[in-house]
Amino acid sequence: MIKLRLKRFGKKKEASFRIVACNSTSRRDGKPLQELGFYNPRTKETRLDADALRIRLTQGAQPTSVVRSLLEKGGLLEKTIRPSIAIGKAKLEKQKSENAKNKVAENDTNEAES
Repeated sequence: MIKLRLKRFGKKKEASFRIVACNSTSRRDGKPLQELGFYNPRTKETRLDADALRIRLTQGAQPTSVVRSLLEKGGLLEKTIRPSIAIGKAKLEKQKSENAKNKVAENDTNEAES
């Protein structure tokens, strides 16, 4: 299976990354099949080879989560709600509703005491 992932390069503690297509069993910094872009997390600079990325995605390449978010920001992929994000949002909404109920109950008890 072909994966789209980040390949680290640069000086120590000043990492930059290349977006590469490689076999899923190869090492992180191993020889890639193709280099498809560049990402610098310190300056948030991103360069994407849109045509080559589209070709790899149509061939069935699977991007990692970080590469997926970069492609979504670049407009090459539609933003999708991942299950973990949906579960997190559901928990937050449940907590908010419970907090609201608790505040209402506290207000009722305060009014009853006075």
